[in-house]
Amino acid sequence: MKNSSGILMRILGGALLLIALFYFVIGPIMRSQTKKHSPEQTITYTQGNLHVDVFYCSPAKKGREIFGSLVPYGEVWRTGANEATTIETDEDLKIGGQTLPAGKYSLWTIPNEDKWTVIFNSKMYGWGVKFLNAKASRDPNYDVVVTEVPISKSLTAMEQFTISFAEDGPNTLVMILAWDNVVVPVKMNH
Repeated sequence: MKNSSGILMRILGGALLLIALFYFVIGPIMRSQTKKHSPEQTITYTQGNLHVDVFYCSPAKKGREIFGSLVPYGEVWRTGANEATTIETDEDLKIGGQTLPAGKYSLWTIPNEDKWTVIFNSKMYGWGVKFLNAKASRDPNYDVVVTEVPISKSLTAMEQFTISFAEDGPNTLVMILAWDNVVVPVKMNH
């Protein structure tokens, strides 16, 4: 009996050592390698008293077919790479007729050929996808605003995924999601 408990303790100790090794050594190395290929971006927009920050990681096309392939149609996408994309606003925004209260949100999308579903979710996620199945981490129970946005096609393919802002009047801005030949203009009023 004493031998079997000693063996069990060694197995548990080895398992804990492997978990610690992954968490403290392998995990950070993997993160740094993925961020090398999809660099972090922070976009800040200010209009009057409104201040909006977007944090995302920007993947590259690298000759790949993006929408309908790398990013499948009809499935939730983390809207970038690595960590879930976040947006923070210090004022309420009106998006698709719905109110997004001031605060910080994770940003998710469901791409389709002619329109995208854009989702603002109140939960913050450490990584954009689940470790075991690479599916989006989003929990729909925390969705605050869900809206559909028709897409536009760009004449030239954009190598890097980008998020930017453009003004569209005194109290209106447009958050533009663009990659490959797809442009998604998300209109916001404040």
